[in-house]
Amino acid sequence: MQHILEFEKFVLNEETSKIYPSQAPSGLTPEQEDFLNSYTEGTWSVNQTTGRVDIRGNFNFGGQIKGSFLRVFLGNVTGYCNCSVNKLQYLEGAPQEVGGDFNCSHNDLLSLKGGPKIVDGNFECIYNELQSLEGAPQEVDGDFWCYGNKLRSLAGAPKKINGEFRSDGFQFNPGKWDMNSWAEILKSGSQWAKKLILTLPYLQPDWWKLELKRDPGKTVHLLAPWWKDMPEDMKSQIKIPSGYENEFDLFSGFDELGLF
Repeated sequence: MQHILEFEKFVLNEETSKIYPSQAPSGLTPEQEDFLNSYTEGTWSVNQTTGRVDIRGNFNFGGQIKGSFLRVFLGNVTGYCNCSVNKLQYLEGAPQEVGGDFNCSHNDLLSLKGGPKIVDGNFECIYNELQSLEGAPQEVDGDFWCYGNKLRSLAGAPKKINGEFRSDGFQFNPGKWDMNSWAEILKSGSQWAKKLILTLPYLQPDWWKLELKRDPGKTVHLLAPWWKDMPEDMKSQIKIPSGYENEFDLFSGFDELGLF
């Protein structure tokens, strides 16, 4: 379904005798409008507050080999957004919020920066050239699949994934993207999986130091259950705040009894 705009001004292309709307008020070129009209399953409009194009419905230009979003910057897409198989190297122009799934798989992406910050469905970025997950949304309500890349780090990985997590070498069942699952990888995963898991920002000593300073009670509670599985070099860099040593021992004891 094409979006219809009412324009106050029009311009005449003397070579083709076609009348095109001027760049006021949408600010989009005819090529950009054709792009939106061709791949929007629903309606689109320019958000006068953000300057981005909001779509009520889906945006589906998978397999079109466009190479970019043609300098169209999407804002909120209420349905799904599919930009897979397009030789994209960057996600500049991608929607910032997606109500359904977001699929940018089978491209040449070097980074997820510029991609959506909120995804209410699944997020798929498989088979790209990613070395880290920087730029990924921090919360994904569905699955998060990132296998088929060249990951050396999980930096930028979501804090919360309600669905399944899949990477090369290991995966977690729905709802298992948490401290206990990461600790299990550290205990029984392959050397490569252990190395990759340890790049998570939430497993870095500096992250724990900041959290212990911000909320020592809660952080001790989170840290205790997998303290015994933490690499010794990490343990040596984390100091339990004074006054919480006994509490830490108590929580560790609960873990041994299977209460965590």
